[in-house]
Amino acid sequence: MFEILLDIPAQKFLKKLDEHIALRIIESIEKLAQDPIPHDSKRVIGIKEKVFRIRVGKFRVLYRVDYKNLLLVVIKIDLRESAYN
Repeated sequence: MFEILLDIPAQKFLKKLDEHIALRIIESIEKLAQDPIPHDSKRVIGIKEKVFRIRVGKFRVLYRVDYKNLLLVVIKIDLRESAYN
């Protein structure tokens, strides 16, 4: 099972969201602890390191997986339009 860490920008974005939406996103992130690259995740192209994303409604959760340390780091949570900037 992977340990999940949220970078500061991801934490700040979650705090701004409506509680119901934030809980949906948190549930999706917690599922990643069991399966860090589920079938509906995709690798983000154009970034040097391996970054994956999952879709939660109109939001995207970008994260990287460290298999050596069993760590999953959520880099960014944002709307689809601005998630990849």
